[in-house]
Amino acid sequence: MINLTATFFGIGHIRPASGTWASLAAALLALLAMNQGLYWLVPVAAVLATGFGFWAVPQYLRGRDDTDPSEVVIDEVAGQWIAISFVAIPAMQHGLDVGLWWGAWPAWAAPFLLFRLFDIWKPWIIGRADRRGDATGVMLDDLIAGLFAGIGSVILAGLYHGVVKPWLM
Repeated sequence: MINLTATFFGIGHIRPASGTWASLAAALLALLAMNQGLYWLVPVAAVLATGFGFWAVPQYLRGRDDTDPSEVVIDEVAGQWIAISFVAIPAMQHGLDVGLWWGAWPAWAAPFLLFRLFDIWKPWIIGRADRRGDATGVMLDDLIAGLFAGIGSVILAGLYHGVVKPWLM
């Protein structure tokens, strides 16, 4: 169970770029939930993935030399679901059709891309969390990256809907 959780059911073993594959899987699962009208499931899944990650990652890392092995991707899944929650909650409140590949596609593409950017670049406190070199750092850097990606998505949506779209009309 620890291995399945830490590697998100083995997705962490896909090479190359296991973190990107896990983020993509998380985004697709979030889109499937939203397509079924289960928008609330995305933030709930983020909380569950975070809890399971804080449970599984320390146990998975116990006795290993590598403190952040690439196959551990539950942190990417939790971070991606946090980022997409910033889309899912407003979409649910406003009754938007996000759909799989149609509807408001920038609304789900922006958190995915921003999360990957922050996760790879690791600016500011994301990098500080990553440099902890422990199981908590493994989880924290992606949770913070998800938070930054979600906030960035809201800012981009506000700029688009408040500045660009009215100017185009």
